[in-house]
Amino acid sequence: MVNQFKAFVIRENENGNFSRSIEDKRIEELPEGEVLIQVKYAALNYKDALSSSGHKGITRNFPHTPGVDACGIVMSSESDDFKEGDAVIVTSYDFGMNTSGGFQEYIRVPAKWPVKLPEGMTLEESMVLGTGGFTAALSLFKMEQNGQEPSMGPILVTGSTGGVGSMAVSILALNGYEVIAASGKKEAHDYLRELGATEIISREETNDQSGRPLLRTKWAGAIDTVGDNTLATCIKACGRNGSVAVCGLVESEKLETTVYPFILNGVNVLGIETAETPRKIRLKIWELLSKKWKPKHLEDIKKIISLDELEEHIQLMLAGKSKGRVLVKF
Repeated sequence: MVNQFKAFVIRENENGNFSRSIEDKRIEELPEGEVLIQVKYAALNYKDALSSSGHKGITRNFPHTPGVDACGIVMSSESDDFKEGDAVIVTSYDFGMNTSGGFQEYIRVPAKWPVKLPEGMTLEESMVLGTGGFTAALSLFKMEQNGQEPSMGPILVTGSTGGVGSMAVSILALNGYEVIAASGKKEAHDYLRELGATEIISREETNDQSGRPLLRTKWAGAIDTVGDNTLATCIKACGRNGSVAVCGLVESEKLETTVYPFILNGVNVLGIETAETPRKIRLKIWELLSKKWKPKHLEDIKKIISLDELEEHIQLMLAGKSKGRVLVKF
């Protein structure tokens, strides 16, 4: 096995600025862990772009290699759960944030982090899905655990053109739900319909300014990636016994509402936390995503790049110009 490999490294300079470059690393520089993996693909997420900019809320210590989504082949394992040659997915936990991540040719992680690639899914598909697809699927999983079903009516998805939102639209449609997609991008309407949206509304329609504690029912449940008043509107206009899955804060982390939707309409607000999802549920979600819940648009939204092109795409993401899912292929 080759001991030296290429890695994308962020360094904090003496002047407080941060630099990014591709460097040579050695296996012994990787963090301790039971499973050594040769990376085949890693996906670019917004967290990675922030980490690459030196955001101390994402990554505290530098030098650092980001990349919160990676997949590859096990090269060696000290755990009975994995053997050499296994294809695996690594997401969540502290991977890519304060633990060396996927933008390098080799990674080493604790044995509880990887998930074996399920049948019916390729390594490439697993990275197009990544944390975004996992979050969307976990949202629906928890909603259905709390009684949500298609017969109750349509589900609202806010931030519907984003990574989580677009996956949520597709997964909901695959499971027989009518989907209301909220978007401020008129040019994305055809795309959202292709994903399975049955109705498209403006952002303004999910941002009620009336101040009323309850609104007439507009949807039977919601998957919200926005937060703040959009989340409050999702809750106030949710039908009886419906669920609102909370998985983002694009607008703000704040929430101002009353108890009326909960005690009069029985609305459930479900927190979607993926990093420490119990392993039993994690395996179930990936199994669903490999079969019944696999979105149909994965091939259309991927862009494959090399490690040398990563810097360019981080800049595009930070400027809000990134499109689809960017995958680094090793």
